[in-house]
Amino acid sequence: MNVWNAIVIGFKEIWAHKFRSVLTMLGIILGVSSLVAMAALVKGMERGLKEALVAIGGLEKIRIEEGDLPASQLYRADQAVGITMQDVYALQQSAPLLLDVEPEMRLRNCVCSRRGKNCYPWMFVGTWPNALQMNEFEVEHGRMFNDMDDAAARNVCVIGTQIRDELFGSPDKVGYEIIPVGETILINGLSMTIIGMFKRYESEQERKVRENEQAQIAKQTNAVPSRSRGGNTGRGSSSFVFRLKNTTVYIPLNTMWLRFRASSGTNNIPDPRLSLINVKVRDVEQLETTLQQTRNVLMHTHRGIEDFTFRTQEEWAEQITTSIRNARLSGGIIAAISLLVGGIGIMNIMLASITERVREIGIRKAVGATNGSVFIQILVESSVIALLGGLVGLVVSQWFVNILVLVSPTANTPVISIDAMVMAFAFSIVTGVLAGLWPAIKAARLDPIKALRYD
Repeated sequence: MNVWNAIVIGFKEIWAHKFRSVLTMLGIILGVSSLVAMAALVKGMERGLKEALVAIGGLEKIRIEEGDLPASQLYRADQAVGITMQDVYALQQSAPLLLDVEPEMRLRNCVCSRRGKNCYPWMFVGTWPNALQMNEFEVEHGRMFNDMDDAAARNVCVIGTQIRDELFGSPDKVGYEIIPVGETILINGLSMTIIGMFKRYESEQERKVRENEQAQIAKQTNAVPSRSRGGNTGRGSSSFVFRLKNTTVYIPLNTMWLRFRASSGTNNIPDPRLSLINVKVRDVEQLETTLQQTRNVLMHTHRGIEDFTFRTQEEWAEQITTSIRNARLSGGIIAAISLLVGGIGIMNIMLASITERVREIGIRKAVGATNGSVFIQILVESSVIALLGGLVGLVVSQWFVNILVLVSPTANTPVISIDAMVMAFAFSIVTGVLAGLWPAIKAARLDPIKALRYD
């Protein structure tokens, strides 16, 4: 039998029983749409998490923090000095596998104020100028403090855009961008001069949404869209990492030590301990070797006391990979169940169709139709149902993803991929073929004499 004729007959059979065919295809439609939507949701999550990973320094960055002493060294707890500048200088001189070293002193419960307005930075950090490269920051207005500012412990700071928005007003509210470089603010009551402001950090999807909204507003008001650097776009919040960077205040390390850490020391001597040390490895492929070299240097400066720990971004990358894999597996199982239900529906309707067409099949065999031609016809009809269901499912998936976009965080907006659509459509065809095998075999095995006598 000609395959094209079988396809035409299949379409005619579907058209003759429209309502029944739609119900049969419903399982395939839901299976395909759920598979595409699941893949889009996971793709959006993956992209958002990877953007955040890059924004905090990538896989090359390692944090060295104070850690709990091993049980065998608890008796030396009074000798543990924590992370200090001595560690920083030792790593610079004795750890050639490290590309860069950056010390940080952090202060909690920090309050920034100006003319009665207060804000609370998530990150108030005293550091060196190389923190820009280490933590992937970029100064958009003004400048970063330099070594001379640090050596003189000058009262200068570089702020994130969210600090600017809360103390000076966001562009969305005032209608234009405020550049606070040269202005003075109070940080825990100490006067500090703003010498720079970081650029606004946001995910790629957030940027597109913000620009689209600005373009729509400009079109309605016949105005030129402003370069808004304000807060969130209004459609979900950005990821934690981007919000963290936008609420960061950097000051010179010596300024933090002398002006803010003096009160936490003893006998009016500032507390010399660092909150952490960020280091960047030269080669990610040599990460384990670099960690061992770094540990050896720190064990020497700490006199054999292991009161420190390493935090690598590789751990986060592994968590991202595991989370994405689990999400794909869970969504794939759900979509597979939907397709299985759809396949059972196709098999059921094809068996019912064969029962209705027993005499037709008997007549075809009586006039010379072979078992193979009958088998192909039934198999093609079930495949046609699955094909139409798959096509409709792809259309429905677009609508489904649009709904997910409305409820998903902007940083993790679902992204439809061609690969997911092709895979879902291919699975629908395979489901139709498998579901039609048994009905096709059953029809091909009908005895023409018994079929002609069937009433």
